[in-house]
Amino acid sequence: MIITNTEEIPGKVILDCHGIVSGSTVRAKHVGRDIMAGLKNIVGGELVGYTELLIEAREEAHQRMQEQAVQLGANAIVNVRFSTSSVAAGASEIYIYGTAVTVE
Repeated sequence: MIITNTEEIPGKVILDCHGIVSGSTVRAKHVGRDIMAGLKNIVGGELVGYTELLIEAREEAHQRMQEQAVQLGANAIVNVRFSTSSVAAGASEIYIYGTAVTVE
C-alpha cells in the first residue's frame, strides 16, 4: 500500500476515491517513565521512554488506518495527517487520517 502526505502520487493516476480513513490510539503515561522523565527534567536530555511510547502509538494508529483502507478496497492513502490531543490527565490520543484511493 502506498501512503503519502501529498495529494497526488507521482507517476500514478487516482482511479477511485473511497473516502476518509483514520486510525487512533490512546496511551497513558507509565509511572516508571514519569520518574525517569522527572530526573531528565533536572539534568536535561531526551525522554527516551516517552519517545518510544509515541513511536509505538504512531505505528498502531497507522496500522489501524491502513487496515480500514484495505477493507474499503483501496491500494493507497493520500493526504495523510497526524494529530495529537490530551483526552485525560496523563493520557493522550494519536490520530492519523487520510483519503483512501485506488491508483493505477
